[in-house]
Amino acid sequence: MWDKAMIWMLAQNTLITLYMTLVATFAAYVLGLPMGIVLVVTAKGGLKPNRVVYKILDTVVNIVRSVPFLILLILVNPLTRAIAGKAYGPTATIVPLVLAAAPFIARMVESSLLEVDQGVIEAAQSMGAGLGTIIVKVMLGEARTSLVVGATIVLGTVLGYSAMAGVLGGGGLGDIAIQYGYYRYQGDIMWVTVILLVLLVQVMQYAGTKLSQKLDRRTR
Repeated sequence: MWDKAMIWMLAQNTLITLYMTLVATFAAYVLGLPMGIVLVVTAKGGLKPNRVVYKILDTVVNIVRSVPFLILLILVNPLTRAIAGKAYGPTATIVPLVLAAAPFIARMVESSLLEVDQGVIEAAQSMGAGLGTIIVKVMLGEARTSLVVGATIVLGTVLGYSAMAGVLGGGGLGDIAIQYGYYRYQGDIMWVTVILLVLLVQVMQYAGTKLSQKLDRRTR
């Protein structure tokens, strides 16, 4: 059972899982980071309050976050086919991963930015700083430690989603666990995939914690 072919398959699918997780997280941040910033800026008491924009974006984020990932995976099949050309495989799985993670990231970013001391923002405004400068240099700059911690949490969440995608042939370790551990009753393979997933999460958590500590001015 544990021949070179099996070991190579596990190694290959570990890399596929990392590929899906990292690419999907990056793409989700491209969508989710601006969404989180807009939520903070347009909220009541924000830099540019806009009740209509905030309400629409807030509703969209809440709705998408409320849909379980496996259901979302099925619902967006037409979009996945349109973008990736098929509804299965690692690259195709990235589409629903991004859609599931982006609203989650928006909330994480919103929470991080709301932690920024209002006095620092007001000081920047009093010195004539523009909206873009305040967002990039003040809000994002001050919240960088919290943002890194949030990104670490997001990576672990997306990794879990990618494993769930194995139910529908998404590829990666989740697919191995389903095909061999569940359908073929090979419990040892199931446990190995679980251990590999846990190790990946721990590595990401360790790296994220170290980076956040390095960026945290309070620890210097």
